[in-house]
Amino acid sequence: MQTATQTVKPAAMPVGAGQSTTDTPTARYARAIKASKRARWDIDADVIRGRDFDFRQSFLPVGLSKVDDLPFLSRDERRLLSQVQGRTYAYIFGLVERFISVKVLELSGNHWLGDQTALEALVRFSDEELKHQELFRRVERMLEAGMPAGYRKAVEPNAVASVVLAKSTWSVLALTCLIELFTQMHYQQSIEPQSDLSPLWKDVFKYHWMEEVQHAMLDELEWVQENERLTLRQKEQAVDDLIELVGAVDGILKAQAEADADYFLAIAGRTFVGADAAAIRAVILRAYRWQYIVSGVQHAHFGQLLTGMTTPSQMARIQAALAPIVTG
Repeated sequence: MQTATQTVKPAAMPVGAGQSTTDTPTARYARAIKASKRARWDIDADVIRGRDFDFRQSFLPVGLSKVDDLPFLSRDERRLLSQVQGRTYAYIFGLVERFISVKVLELSGNHWLGDQTALEALVRFSDEELKHQELFRRVERMLEAGMPAGYRKAVEPNAVASVVLAKSTWSVLALTCLIELFTQMHYQQSIEPQSDLSPLWKDVFKYHWMEEVQHAMLDELEWVQENERLTLRQKEQAVDDLIELVGAVDGILKAQAEADADYFLAIAGRTFVGADAAAIRAVILRAYRWQYIVSGVQHAHFGQLLTGMTTPSQMARIQAALAPIVTG
């Protein structure tokens, strides 16, 4: 597993940081509850506040959109491409939170007649994920009203959730932990520092990030506990499931990248052909792979967790499956 890039800040990795060896799971669940109460926000009162998206400004920052890799685009075209990608960024988060909320509700059953602190933490987690889904549905309706017609979603959230939830809990928790960790990194390193983003779009991901911090703490707790339940044979299957899930995510990204390239080329206001059109398609796919796979698997803490829960041969299988995505 490759380590994270040099730009990863320790502050972006709250999971596992500063914990003593005597820290109990119940104490960590309690901290997540405290953080949840402190960060609690409302979609209308805190996030939207009667505003709309400012289409004179960018949405997705250059560190995530990779639009600077297309020097032949004008400033306005780069802004438009950031808006297309920003729309997909919100859509994909809403999509993955569909299966995350279901899995968290399922996991809460392990604590129904046991650790009630853990149960409360997971119920809060699921409630917040349901709220995030509603937020991203609101975002999509607002963007649909403000952007040209023709945007296409490559996959349906319930169909994706059905495929993911059919896999082992260990593999789903691994994927979920990866998502929660890169969510934090994206906001802190790329979204928050860029000053020319639409204020509402930026706030959507600020408030989303505020609650994802404690979600990552809970992902790790549940993943580690699930890992301890597995036999060697079950772990082998779980690793296979994780490889299949990452492949499925890459398939979704390929399809959405192609749809978004078609959309951008149709609404850009001028014709791109040959090498320029091919470059636009390649950069969008590379950006999506970075956003949803590479930035997560290269996150230092995720690498530590995964390495600690797999054998060298299992890690070699995972790395071999990731290589074409990371280097592609």
